Amino acid sequence: MASDLPMGPQLEQIHGEIRDNFRALSNGFQKLDKIKDSNRQSKQLEELTGRMRECKRLVKEFDRELKDEEGRNPPEVNKQLNDEKQSMIKELNSYVALRKTYMTTLGNKRVELFDMGAGVSEPTADDNVQVASAMSNQELINAGTTTMNETDQAIDRTKKVVEQTIEVGTQTAVTLKGQTEQMGRIVNELDTINFSIKKASQLVKEIGRQVATDKCIMLFLFLIVCGVVAIIIVKIVNPGNKNIRDIPGLAPPAPSRRLLWATEHFD
Repeated sequence: MASDLPMGPQLEQIHGEIRDNFRALSNGFQKLDKIKDSNRQSKQLEELTGRMRECKRLVKEFDRELKDEEGRNPPEVNKQLNDEKQSMIKELNSYVALRKTYMTTLGNKRVELFDMGAGVSEPTADDNVQVASAMSNQELINAGTTTMNETDQAIDRTKKVVEQTIEVGTQTAVTLKGQTEQMGRIVNELDTINFSIKKASQLVKEIGRQVATDKCIMLFLFLIVCGVVAIIIVKIVNPGNKNIRDIPGLAPPAPSRRLLWATEHFD
C-alpha cells in the first residue's frame, strides 16, 4: 500500500492530498456518466479539469520533496517512492485521457494532455499527436516527467527574473537615497543663503537709519553755526543793541575812534 511507504511529514501530507484529489476525480467521472445535459457535463468537466491541474501541481511538489529527502532515505525507500510517483503520474494521465474522451463526445476536438493554466493546449488529434490513451506506461511517465522538468525550468527562469528585478530595485533605492541626501544639502544651503540675505537686509536698514541720523545731526550743527555767525554779525554791525546778549567768550567790540574824536571837539 502506498500509505505504508516511509515518508516525511511534508511528503506524506502532499501524498494524501494527491490521493484525495484522485478519489474526487474518480467520483466526478462516475457522476459524469449519469449527467445527460451537455451544459452540465461541460461544467462538470471544467471542475474535473481544475482537479487535474491541482493534482499536477501536487505531483510536482511531491517530486521536489522526494529529491530533498533522497539523501536521507535508503536506496530501497527511494525506489519505492519513485515507483509511487510514477504510479501517480500514470493515474493522472489516465484521467487526462478519460477527459479527452468525454470532450470528444461533447463535440470538442481539442486534446489537452494537461494544462497548467498557461493558456497553451496540446495540438489536436488532426496533427497526429500521440494522445495519452495511445501511450504506454513508460511513455506516459516520460511525458509527465518532461512536462514537470519544463515547468521547473520555467520556475528557474522566473526566479532569475525576480532576482534581477530585486537587484535593479536595490540600485534604484541607493540612487534615490543619494539624490535625497543631495536635495537635503541643497535645501540646507538655500536656508543658509536665505538667512544671510535677511541679515544683510537688516544691516542695510541699520546703516540707512544711521546715515539719516548723521544727516540730522549735521543739519542741526549747521543751523547752530549759522545762528552763531548771524549773532556775531549783528553784534558787530549794531553793538548798541541790548536785545542781543553778548556771546560768552567773545569780547565786546572796541569803541569807534570817530566817536572819541567827536567828543573832544565839542569840549
